[in-house]
Amino acid sequence: MKDEYDFSNAERGKFYRPNLRLIPPVRLEPEVLDFLATRAEARGTTVNQLVNQLLKKDMELIQAAAG
Repeated sequence: MKDEYDFSNAERGKFYRPNLRLIPPVRLEPEVLDFLATRAEARGTTVNQLVNQLLKKDMELIQAAAG
């Protein structure tokens, strides 16, 4: 890194997006990914879709248990 940086021509907030929603990457352990990939292929769907379906079911169960 430089000792000093010149911000004299900088524009505050140039890249700020108030409603921007970042989607973080999810790291799965290899055996979990293998299991999900096999299940997704058997169902004729993608791993992404399968994971979302499973998580939505978990959300429903959590909400039902919470009352």
